[in-house]
Amino acid sequence: MSNNSREQFGSRIGYILVSAGCAIGIGNVWKFPYICGQYGGAIFMLIYLVFLVILGIPVMTAEFAIGRASRKSAALAFETLEPQGTKWHWYRWISIFGCYLLMMYYTTVAGWMMNYGFKHIAGSFVGQTPEEVTGGFGAMLGDPLQMVLWTVAVCLVGFAICFFGIQKGVERVTKYLMSALLLLMVILAVHSVFLEGAGAGIRYYLVPSLQTIEDKGIGEVIFNAMSHAFFTLSIGVGAMLIFGSYIGKDRSLLGESMVITGLDTFVALTAGFIIIPACFAYGVEVGAGPSLIFITIPNLFTQMPGGRWWGAVFFIFLTFAALSTVVAVFENIIAFFMDRFDWDRRKSTLISGGLITVLSLPCVFGYNIWSGIQLLGEGSTVLDFEDFIVSNNLLPLGSLAFILFCTAKNGWGFENFIAEVNAGKGWKLPANAFTKFYLTWLLPLIIIAVYLKGYWDMFKPATGFDTRFFAWMAFALLFLCFIIAVSLFGGKKKAEK
Repeated sequence: MSNNSREQFGSRIGYILVSAGCAIGIGNVWKFPYICGQYGGAIFMLIYLVFLVILGIPVMTAEFAIGRASRKSAALAFETLEPQGTKWHWYRWISIFGCYLLMMYYTTVAGWMMNYGFKHIAGSFVGQTPEEVTGGFGAMLGDPLQMVLWTVAVCLVGFAICFFGIQKGVERVTKYLMSALLLLMVILAVHSVFLEGAGAGIRYYLVPSLQTIEDKGIGEVIFNAMSHAFFTLSIGVGAMLIFGSYIGKDRSLLGESMVITGLDTFVALTAGFIIIPACFAYGVEVGAGPSLIFITIPNLFTQMPGGRWWGAVFFIFLTFAALSTVVAVFENIIAFFMDRFDWDRRKSTLISGGLITVLSLPCVFGYNIWSGIQLLGEGSTVLDFEDFIVSNNLLPLGSLAFILFCTAKNGWGFENFIAEVNAGKGWKLPANAFTKFYLTWLLPLIIIAVYLKGYWDMFKPATGFDTRFFAWMAFALLFLCFIIAVSLFGGKKKAEK
């Protein structure tokens, strides 16, 4: 597909909402509220916002820049921009593996949301006690047929949207549903903060807790804020890069990244106002983890006048928020094969859809017939392992690869990167010595710190010598050395202009 025939978004608002939809996921809805409360409330929020600015936005901007300059997906983006004779294109496998692995479990989670939307429509939660709602979630996970049905439904809907292309499919569907989701979240947040007993939840969420910081340690608080800022934006596997390839040069990329990050943050903050006050009002544990949304929210709606229909609308639109991420990553996978093998959209959609559907089954079965597979230790699931590979490895390493490519002298180069980012109207990235130093040296060091700290937190031994810990750390360092080796030794000859 030539650059001239590359599809484009029909409007800026469509591009922004689709890109924001890619970033917005279940992590915004359940993880941010409880992790914010655990680590000091407002103080954690402030640290988190700082790291969004200094870490998340630069990496997102780099992805957009590579996509827009190359007019390709991750399949050919590096090859299009890299100097002749270099090996930066090896990084494309991080993107394609990351997108596939992400969809191998994200489709399952999106299926949970779709399932709960239909359960609310059917009135399944009407009159249920909190204990019955909690038990219903466990029963769903233990039913392989039900899990397969909803996972396949998500795959069919997602690939059907992508089948119609960017403007007629992805943009048309996403922009209206995202707008409705944002409005509905505000309405639900307003209702939640006025529940009886919600005041304690609001204080837990917003009032700075110095005691919490003293208990946890300032270092742990900072690293958790840094890590969440990094992982919340879906950066590192080319999911944002593909949308950069579909936009024009009329707007600068730094401003677009800031708008998208702002929407992502708005959803996370608003989700806190929906969930945390409701937790305190109904006596639900705020640190319950991923199941929080499938326990707290149904309990909230069972107490609300007309809650059956409010719950249905909430979970349906939350399904589409999840689907916006699914569609974005599906589009990346489809575009990969279109660019790499010159397939048309129809062929790439059908083959990719079949592969993703089959590859999603291990995650589904990991909660029931394959529940004995616990690769990360006792009590873990297949989803936990797949998420570990993506979130703790491919996202940070992919982000490191993008930044190194944009700044290295034997890569695309800082000057080319800055020129692409600043093309068009809007916020400009300063082309000065500090910006170059920060992006070339400090930002990669921050990403490496997040990456290694993630391994430390997951596998650090409780006491004494632990061979498992050293094995996993060796695995982490091996992956890191590969990324750095490509940037240092993957060819030093600068392409002729």
